[in-house]
Amino acid sequence: MGAYLLLLALVAGALAAEPTVFFKDQFDDGSSWEDRWVASTAKGSEAGKLKLTAGKFYGDADKDQGLQTSTDARFYHYTAKFDEFSNEGKSLVLQFSVKHEQSIDCGGGYIKLFPSGVDQKKMNGDSEYYVMFGPDICGPATKKVHVIFNYKGKNLLIKKEIRCKDDEFTHLYTLILNPDNTYEVLIDNERAEGGSLEEDWDFLPAKKINDPAAKKPEDWDDRKKIDDPEDSKPEGYDKPEHIPDPDAEKPEDWDDEVDGEWEPPMIDNPDFKGEWKPRQIDNPAYKGEWVHPQIDNPDYSADDNLYLYKDIGAVGFDLWQVKAGTIFDNILVTDDAKHAKEFGKGHLDETVAAEKKMKDAVS
Repeated sequence: MGAYLLLLALVAGALAAEPTVFFKDQFDDGSSWEDRWVASTAKGSEAGKLKLTAGKFYGDADKDQGLQTSTDARFYHYTAKFDEFSNEGKSLVLQFSVKHEQSIDCGGGYIKLFPSGVDQKKMNGDSEYYVMFGPDICGPATKKVHVIFNYKGKNLLIKKEIRCKDDEFTHLYTLILNPDNTYEVLIDNERAEGGSLEEDWDFLPAKKINDPAAKKPEDWDDRKKIDDPEDSKPEGYDKPEHIPDPDAEKPEDWDDEVDGEWEPPMIDNPDFKGEWKPRQIDNPAYKGEWVHPQIDNPDYSADDNLYLYKDIGAVGFDLWQVKAGTIFDNILVTDDAKHAKEFGKGHLDETVAAEKKMKDAVS
């Protein structure tokens, strides 16, 4: 009986440790991807098409195929649905790879998670989404990773700056959202950022606010330095900055009745010493910077479920690219960060070195 219970416990433990993969697409089944991914018609003739390709340089011509943006200056709106789920009480991991082999100058490379009810044929930039994550590049000034969460109908941007990769090779982007309201962003399986949802986004009002009833006392002196009352202006500082040119002469043809009263032009005064200012000394009455007293914010209410989305049912791209050519691959939605790391590691190790070698060979 004891052996049976031990075996049962081992089996249960193994099952509990098994990761749940809600969605995975490596585009390794040829044209079948078109049965899973739906193109929106919202942008009409401005919409670009995604195509299946490994690009110009790769590790394996079949294994490294992904969806590539194909036409410059186009919108790309594609979604794929899966069985809806809630991430309540567990981690949510969103991971995908991006290869900007076109040396992108301006365009998005991010992915979104949508509610299950998203209208795939009408999906556009105004469609509701839960999470937006991934790189965005536009010129030398914008090279960042977006991490945007929808909370009570508002899309909240991360307050930290996360720099994305801007070369031509494959990079893996991973977002981990935890049930303790923490997060982590990995790039190529290395931590790029992480912390508290409440601290790094404006989900909630501030816990503390300035006391509206408090004000700085009238006799509060916050001047560190003051004019020295013992200092006085030296002689010679009362000279003007400009004086009439002593060498100037009234022109012979000057007519005061026609031209007005003649005045000599002004020149810099060689005796001008500048504006005099008394020397500064420490203020004996200085009390320091006044700090506004704070009180608990009556509008603040803690939320243990900042991380929670109850109806996740689709993944997709909502992009605009000036210069097309980005390849997206290895899309994974799971509840297990370790599984995602192992899944991505195999691809990175096998692919990136081969890409660089092939690119050098054809350059």
